Amino acid sequence: MLKVMLVDDEPYILQGLKVIIDWESEGFYIEHVCSNGREALKYLADNDVDLIISDIRMPEMTGLELLETVKREKITDAEFVLLTGYDDFTYTQRAIRNGCLDYILKPVNEEDLISILRRVSNKNRESIILKKDREKMEDAYLSRIVRHVINDKFNEEDTEYLSNALQLIGGLRYIDIEVIDRDLKIDDDISGEYDEAQVQKQLYNTCREVLKENVNHFVLDISYDEDNYNVGFIYSENMSTVRGMTENEFLEALIRKIELHSGKQVRMLCGKQVPDISLLHESYRSCRSLKSITGFHTTKKLYVFEEGEVTHAGIVLCKETIDEIVANIERNDPQAIEASVIKLYDELQGKEGTNRAFDLNINYLLFQLIHLASEQDDSVDQEEIIQYISEQTSDKAFVRGSHEHLTKFATEYALYLSELRKSVSRGILADVENEIRKNFAENISLKDLGDKYHINSSYLGQIFRKKYGMSFKNYLTNYRIKEASRQIINTDKKINRIAEDVGYKDSDYFIRKFIEIMGCTPSKYRKTNRGE
Repeated sequence: MLKVMLVDDEPYILQGLKVIIDWESEGFYIEHVCSNGREALKYLADNDVDLIISDIRMPEMTGLELLETVKREKITDAEFVLLTGYDDFTYTQRAIRNGCLDYILKPVNEEDLISILRRVSNKNRESIILKKDREKMEDAYLSRIVRHVINDKFNEEDTEYLSNALQLIGGLRYIDIEVIDRDLKIDDDISGEYDEAQVQKQLYNTCREVLKENVNHFVLDISYDEDNYNVGFIYSENMSTVRGMTENEFLEALIRKIELHSGKQVRMLCGKQVPDISLLHESYRSCRSLKSITGFHTTKKLYVFEEGEVTHAGIVLCKETIDEIVANIERNDPQAIEASVIKLYDELQGKEGTNRAFDLNINYLLFQLIHLASEQDDSVDQEEIIQYISEQTSDKAFVRGSHEHLTKFATEYALYLSELRKSVSRGILADVENEIRKNFAENISLKDLGDKYHINSSYLGQIFRKKYGMSFKNYLTNYRIKEASRQIINTDKKINRIAEDVGYKDSDYFIRKFIEIMGCTPSKYRKTNRGE
């Protein structure tokens, strides 16, 4: 409902305006009435309205003076309509030049008033749409700049933009926020990517709601992972200091608030602290490294990367046995892998601080494996290896004292390394391209394609990235948006129908992706390319 203020010094005019039409049926209600311009200014100083209908001739301050004061001092963005007579034509011309939307001749006619209200309603609706489009554009641009920075491919303009858009005071951390209770069905008609996208959007909106003063610090779709639907958060040290809290106290409180408002269990993975936005890529990479080892740790809500926790050689570091495990993995010897893993467990059993020692040894092993994979192929980025380890270790229960989980992971990792050493048939990528052309609107994933063509899905993702310079997920998204842009220009289908045709059940998610790739909203793209 839009709020209206009536301003007139004649009570019977005010009363007549109140009853001449059914205001509510037109989407309006009368918020306040005043007898002159000065009263109106006093009310507007502390209250908002959407429409001001004012008489021109009033004592103390005329309607024209009220209009000029409101516009000059930018008191309100409300639309302004004047009540006028034939002999006020000169004043009316002056009012229109000063931003008055329109005028209504006295005596007021019901049809004229309704016509004005509908114009205001349409303008308000267009304004809301433009505002939402602008916000989506700004969010998409911010995500793009953050993506540049965390990939260490940015320029001075990028860091300057982030410095102006964000509140960056003190040390910074890149933090990954994710839902950990995966019973996520939103709607029986939504599955796979779109189910996850809905959850991601809800998490994103919740984060922004509970930390309103730092809404721009939350970003979407900047992760390297193919199937990552988490929310990125750029933490600045001042967020905790201004509240008189430690960093951990602030983050734990934020987790509780997010869970309270979303009704879902979440966790945070916090990259190492860096002093400047230009080093955010280091925090992002350490956040990913932290994620790669969480599958072997006891589940908790807050993981904070500290240098000592992944390089520390104290307590009980079974270096010789871990080096033996790594060597057996490199040789792809399943029996020897299992024997060396059992040996590691035997060495750790009964030691003081066994849990802590276990964590440190697993950290050391995983970082050795990252290094080992990088040695197999110079063109393999460590990010890709971290992604593979994350996929293999996440969401798997680990029971302390049992070696089966680690043995299974190490054996599969040995097979993964062997694939890195092989050249994969060109025909596989051709088949994948054909699958995308035929089924781009379906919920296809790398895992499904890996299973179909008998190849490790992580490695398939790597060779796909090498050929096309982008992830499979981004390639599929670009293909869908390209098809959508073709339909937008060549058909009269509604935007939400086109979104469904190219595989997006969530039109908001589709619009966000369209803006990221095409640089404007679908409706603007249609108008621009049709010359409308």
